[in-house]
Amino acid sequence: QVQLVESGGGLVQAGGSLRLSCAASGSIFSINGMGWYRQVPGKNREFVAFSGGPTTYADSVKGRFTISRDNAKNTVYLQMNSLKPEDSGVYYCKARGSTRNYWGQGTQVTVSS
Repeated sequence: QVQLVESGGGLVQAGGSLRLSCAASGSIFSINGMGWYRQVPGKNREFVAFSGGPTTYADSVKGRFTISRDNAKNTVYLQMNSLKPEDSGVYYCKARGSTRNYWGQGTQVTVSS
């Protein structure tokens, strides 16, 4: 089993920045990629960024968000700059395991206009 704990969400004005963190523990040897998704009420969870093999980003965040990993700390980060109101939502960390995916509990990001 893998446990994921996110932190770093909050309220920020449009144009501001936030950095999310996701720390993994447990059977971390089975993880071969980590990333971020987000969800707003009434909509499906959507892809934001992933690091595992190639690093990929959703088109809506390219050039503004940066994903990075600290393997020594088993942590993945999401640096979010130039935030827009449409970036608001609950951000979930995902770890891709050898046999299944794991999800964190989510952290709320609210961007005010």
